[in-house]
Amino acid sequence: MIGLKKGRYAARQAERPADIEAAQALRARCFGLASDTDAFDDRCTHILIHRVADDALVCCFRMLPLTGTTIFNSYSAQYYELSALETFDGKMVEMGRFCVDPTAADPDILRVAWGAMTAYVDDEEVELLFGCSSFAGTETADYLDAFAMLKARHLAPKRWLPQVKAPKVFKYAARLRRKPDARKAMLRMPPLLRTYLMMGGWVSDHAVVDDKMNTLHVFTGVEIGAIPPARKKLLRAVVC
Repeated sequence: MIGLKKGRYAARQAERPADIEAAQALRARCFGLASDTDAFDDRCTHILIHRVADDALVCCFRMLPLTGTTIFNSYSAQYYELSALETFDGKMVEMGRFCVDPTAADPDILRVAWGAMTAYVDDEEVELLFGCSSFAGTETADYLDAFAMLKARHLAPKRWLPQVKAPKVFKYAARLRRKPDARKAMLRMPPLLRTYLMMGGWVSDHAVVDDKMNTLHVFTGVEIGAIPPARKKLLRAVVC
């Protein structure tokens, strides 16, 4: 059972239907939807980050444990052809629906959230963390330097590379020929994806155009054993 407190924020695991409903309400507000529920909610562990002072819910995400043989039951498998990961030998967890209340922007929220994720990964002996990392909107023009940076430095190893499945995709690795402007790239990189990349994460060679969620997203994986030691130390410092 996940539960930790650090400074102004505390993370805990959802224990009752009302907790999941609160997470769904926050997700809907953050994603600009009338509601945000799906069949995966019943199968996932939900983590909630509350502000200690007033118990306000400021962040949430969900985690779905999987193995290579069950990778096709993931949320991501709706959008990416993941046959390559069927041979991954180890426990996996899909991290999804990560959102932070935009009125409560504070870097400490992300630190506590990643501390809770680290505790889960350690407790469950997870070897691969993955999910869909989203860019706001479906227009690619604002993100060309970010995509060029992903192409240049962060593409998935060929043995794990997801293939195209979704009907609308932006094949940035094949199409872009530009040298990325590093400053512009990191300014436009979503915060969640930046964190994945700092942990040695890798991404698909194409982005899915998701009109329903009004996002562009890339499949993102982090092999736990490949996380730099200094980064592991920082993540575990929140847990301790």
